Amino acid sequence: QVQLVESGGGLVQPGGSLRLSCAASGGVFSDNAMGWYRQAPGQQRELVARITSGGSTNYADSVKGRFTISRDNAKNTVYLQMNSLKLEDTAVYYCKATWWYGREVWGQGTQVTVSS
Repeated sequence: QVQLVESGGGLVQPGGSLRLSCAASGGVFSDNAMGWYRQAPGQQRELVARITSGGSTNYADSVKGRFTISRDNAKNTVYLQMNSLKLEDTAVYYCKATWWYGREVWGQGTQVTVSS
């Protein structure tokens, strides 16, 4: 069974950094597009960053220049390096795997709290 497990969330001060990890199991994910999404209280879930099987990336405007998505296919893991964190980055961060035919699998999420 396909499973995604996020880790690396926590409490950080404004200006700080965190690295999130999304470990995939139950399949081979090198052909999948992988994405990080986030959902703040009372807000809709939004795309943060996405990486294709070929390594192309795209980012939400709000995180460009601060966040970097990467993947290690040998480890079936996707990362989100988050630098210069802001209060408004506080949210639950989710990982999603997408197959070419439309199937999607979500992780359970990891909380990121930016607070002084």
